[in-house]
Amino acid sequence: MEIVILVAVIAVVLLAVISGLVVSGRKKKTAAAEKPAESRATATAPAEPHVGDEAAGTAEAARRTIEEVGLPAGTEAPAAPAPAEPAIETPEPTAGRLVRLRSRLSRSQNALGKGLLTLLSREHLDDATWEEIEDTLLTADVGVTPTQELVERLRERVRILGTRTTEELRGLLRDELLALVGPDMDRTVHTETRGAVDRPGVVLVVGVNGTGKTTTTGKLARVLVADGKSVVLGAADTFRAAAADQLETWGKRVGARTVRGPEAGDPASVAFEAVKEGTELGAEAVLVDTAGRLHTKTGLMDELGKVKRVVEKQGPVDEVLLVLDATTGQNGLVQARVFAEVVDITGIVLTKLDGTAKGGIVVAVQRELGVPVKLIGLGEGADDLAPFEPEAFVDALIGGE
Repeated sequence: MEIVILVAVIAVVLLAVISGLVVSGRKKKTAAAEKPAESRATATAPAEPHVGDEAAGTAEAARRTIEEVGLPAGTEAPAAPAPAEPAIETPEPTAGRLVRLRSRLSRSQNALGKGLLTLLSREHLDDATWEEIEDTLLTADVGVTPTQELVERLRERVRILGTRTTEELRGLLRDELLALVGPDMDRTVHTETRGAVDRPGVVLVVGVNGTGKTTTTGKLARVLVADGKSVVLGAADTFRAAAADQLETWGKRVGARTVRGPEAGDPASVAFEAVKEGTELGAEAVLVDTAGRLHTKTGLMDELGKVKRVVEKQGPVDEVLLVLDATTGQNGLVQARVFAEVVDITGIVLTKLDGTAKGGIVVAVQRELGVPVKLIGLGEGADDLAPFEPEAFVDALIGGE
C-alpha cells in the first residue's frame, strides 16, 4: 500500500515539473514574437569591417546629406572662395636709399678701403709698398689700366703734398677713387619717351640666368612706382620655367600689370604686346624681362636682337639695362662684351654687391662698356635695389662720413 502511495506522489511531482517547463517555453516564444524588429536587428552582432569600409561609409553618408539638403529651385551650392590677391605694398622711397644701405656695402668693401689706408700710412712709401697698393686694387677687380692710373696719381700727390695724417690720406684717396668711378656720368634710368610721343618709356632688361635678372626687373618696378610712375611688366623670358609667374608676383605687389605669353612662346611677341598694352593703358613705363640663357649660344643672342627690333616697330627703346652678378668678377666683363655686341647697352645693374669684396668691378665694367652703373643690389629684400650714387659708394669703401 505504501509503495502505491509513493509512486503516485512521484507521478504528481513529475507532472508539475513538465507543466512548468511548457508554460515557460510558451512565454519566451511570445516575448520573442512581440519584440520589435529593430531591437532584433540591434541584437545581431555586426560583421567585422574590411579595410577602407569606414571611409567609404563616411563619404557615402556625406554625399547623402548634401543631396538631401533642400535648396530653392535654381539655386547652386556656394563655390569655394577664390584665393585672396596679395595686398598692394608701398615701396620704400628711392631718394637716399643707397645711403640707408651703406652699412651693407661697407661691411663687404671694408678690406679694400682699410687695406689702402694702411699701406698709404706707412712711414716709407717705397716701390714695394706701391706694388702692394696695386695688388690690393687688382684683387678688388678695379682692372689693370684704372689701377695703374690711380696709383700714378696717388704717388704724385703724396710726393708733392706730403700728406701723412690718416684724415689727409682718406681725403686724398676719396678724391682719386671718386674721379675713377666717374661722378659726372648720367646715371638716370631713362623711362621717359624721346620727344612728344604718346607712349610709355621702354626698358629692356638683359643678362644671363643666375644674375638676378627677373628679380631685378621686379625690384626696378618698385623703384619706379616709389617715384610715382605707373608701370607695365612684360614677361618675355618664356624659356625659363616659372619666370613669368615670378615677375607677375612682383607686379601684383605694387599694382603693376604683367603681360605674358605661352610657355616657350615667342619672346619678341610678348615684348611687343607689353608695349602695346602699356600704350593703351597710358602707363608711363614698360619693363621687359628678356630671356637669359647662356650668352655663349649665338642663336640666343640673335633672338635678343630680334626682341629689340620688334619692340622698336612701335618706337625706340629708351633704356637697355645689363644685369651683372658682382660676385662673378672678370667673368661678368666677358658677359658684358657679348651683350654689348648684340644690343646697345645704356646702363649696368650690379647685383649681389654686398656679397663680394670686389667693388672695383664698378670701375672695370664702366671702362669696358663706356656706360655707367645705374643701379646696385645690396641684399635680398624687396627694396634693396638702389640708384648708384658715386659719393656714397666711395665713402662706403674708405669708411668716410
